[in-house]
Amino acid sequence: MTPSASNQPSSQAPTTILVVDDEPSIVTLCRALLQPEGFTILEADGSSEALKICAKHEGPIDLLLTDLVLPPPGFQLASSNNEFPHVHGHELALRAATIRTGLRIILMSGNPDKELASHGIKRGALPFVQKPFEKSALIQLIRAVLQSPPPTLNMQHGKSASDIDWFG
Repeated sequence: MTPSASNQPSSQAPTTILVVDDEPSIVTLCRALLQPEGFTILEADGSSEALKICAKHEGPIDLLLTDLVLPPPGFQLASSNNEFPHVHGHELALRAATIRTGLRIILMSGNPDKELASHGIKRGALPFVQKPFEKSALIQLIRAVLQSPPPTLNMQHGKSASDIDWFG
């Protein structure tokens, strides 16, 4: 976790974005693109670390920008009582939104058609950016998502409702 300073005046709190990707170069790129735009960046290299940040970070987290595919960092034992489990990006978004009310979400992937379909997510049903991305496209999407109302999370019998109900 690396909080980064913002150049925005202290009268207005900067927007805080949690960037999650297992590729350090993507996290570095996002920081380099977003910090000069006045965003405060928090970084995580996986879902477990991102969930810890969501639970323990004392300031606001306005937006989660996460890779859809987050492979586990080496061997892990499965445990039903693990507060910060390793999960894919969509499950991370669902869990993070339960920890952080009002959290906005953007998923990213290098192979969106395959990855979205493999997780049962309909393309166009949620904020999404394809890697590699242009700076202007990323900034425009982030600003649009921040202007829109946060998603509502419907829980049914302890499980999340369908992706389209949640993001649609």
